[in-house]
Amino acid sequence: MSAEEETFLGFDLSTQKLKAVILNGTLQVQCTAEVQFDSDLPEYRTTGGVNVGSGRNEYYVQPTMWVKAIDMVLDRLVMAGADFSKVQSISGSAQQHGSLYWSKHGVETLRKLDSDKFLHIQIDESSFTLTRTPIWMDGSPEKQCIEMEEAIGGKEEMVSITGSKCYPRFTGPQIRKIYQNRTHCFEDTQRISLVSSFLASIFLNDIASIDFSDGSGMNLLDIQERKWSKPCLNACAPDLDERLGDVVETCSILGNVGQFFIERYGFKEDCKICAFTGDNPSALTGLLVEDNWMAISLGTSDTLMMTLSEPTKLQEGHVFCHPTQEGAFMGLLCFRNGSLVRDYLRKTEANNSWETFNSLLEATPRGNYGNMALHFQVQEIIPNSCGTLKWNKTNSLESGKGLLKFSSPEAEVRALVEGQMLHKKAVAMDFGCKFGNDTKIVATGGASVNKSILQVISDVFNAPVYVQTESEAALFGAAYRAKYCLYKIENSEPMSYYDYIVSYIPDHLKLICEPSKDSDSIYSPMLNRYREMVETLKTKKD
Repeated sequence: MSAEEETFLGFDLSTQKLKAVILNGTLQVQCTAEVQFDSDLPEYRTTGGVNVGSGRNEYYVQPTMWVKAIDMVLDRLVMAGADFSKVQSISGSAQQHGSLYWSKHGVETLRKLDSDKFLHIQIDESSFTLTRTPIWMDGSPEKQCIEMEEAIGGKEEMVSITGSKCYPRFTGPQIRKIYQNRTHCFEDTQRISLVSSFLASIFLNDIASIDFSDGSGMNLLDIQERKWSKPCLNACAPDLDERLGDVVETCSILGNVGQFFIERYGFKEDCKICAFTGDNPSALTGLLVEDNWMAISLGTSDTLMMTLSEPTKLQEGHVFCHPTQEGAFMGLLCFRNGSLVRDYLRKTEANNSWETFNSLLEATPRGNYGNMALHFQVQEIIPNSCGTLKWNKTNSLESGKGLLKFSSPEAEVRALVEGQMLHKKAVAMDFGCKFGNDTKIVATGGASVNKSILQVISDVFNAPVYVQTESEAALFGAAYRAKYCLYKIENSEPMSYYDYIVSYIPDHLKLICEPSKDSDSIYSPMLNRYREMVETLKTKKD
């Protein structure tokens, strides 16, 4: 088979859907297919892809829904013209922090699948000891977080080992809650998968290893040593290393595709299964950014992603093992007050119109005549504060009470957007990011189509802002890694992931805006003033 005929298959199992893409040898899209959980699988009664539990902050999914979605998405790929015999390798992405609990029967079934039957007929509820699996939205294991941190010596020690303090939504505390509350289910569990390694297991026809990057979101992995932390495992549940299995590099090959897929769909016998990973690390690989880049995702919550040479010790951030750079780390910062706050001011100050919102933003000069605002309508993560504070140019720590309202809608809108971006830059600097002349930013998410907001980002960060020509970075990151993993094992001195993939798609980013020449002189003093406002808001809270 010629290189032009070779194809590469990527999956993304997000909260709301399962999507697949097949790329050709030059990484151009051949076909796609998707399954929306709410509309395509109504028998599971999900809303937004999830079910609400009976307890406080409990959210779950029936894993058999995901199995049935795999049957459906593969059939839809066939209908879209996919030729699986040309697929060289497969990789995937999935929502982070969820966990699945395989029974002994489930593991045996996985290894002996009958190609004459659908997957969901065989991998049914009896395959799992827990038929309602907790996902990333589940914030109920608060008690377990406290117990795990106390067992290993506190939050700082947990951050030092795993890259994050204990979060109720992380997998370790979830596993501990199941061990405590559903002990018989835990004892009957032969293997535990993350959502990503579960998806890989299906295509491998065997239990797939968890990768370094997704494993970093569990509060169980020593991110420096790249192996499970014995103290963290012991603080979570007994005999956990046996249930989790080995952990592997994200850009590694797990084995060949399972016999079920060879016989049922015509995959070739030596089609490789690469490690699957979490959606955030996969998105970083899909954005194709180098070390001097920062990714800003503008959504319901705004998110920053960046490459770090050393893990930071900031308790409220996340540090994962980097998915494509050996020995490096990936930083992740979340900001709860994102698009919902921008939407609120669009309604209250801009007649519910983005066009008006942008006109107001552009009508006001950079720096906003000294008008600055912090809008933490919901409890923010960093800083741990809630409330709104507005200052004009005369406000200081001595007269820091603030204003109820600025004199114009223009001032309100610019104060919001500048304040949000100053907030992100300050936290990123505290996280260990260094900004210089070579810094570049790639923007993703819903608001990345708004050039007026992107210009403020460019000015505040004093860096050019780009957008990706392909959307769905996590999905494409999976397909890109499928190609790179195969290339990596076939070459003794392989190119870096970035250089290799960009050699096929050099125009994957589009420059949208560049910083104004006076940006640094305007926003550096405002950054110091922002920090004063944060301290004032904390004082008001106390």
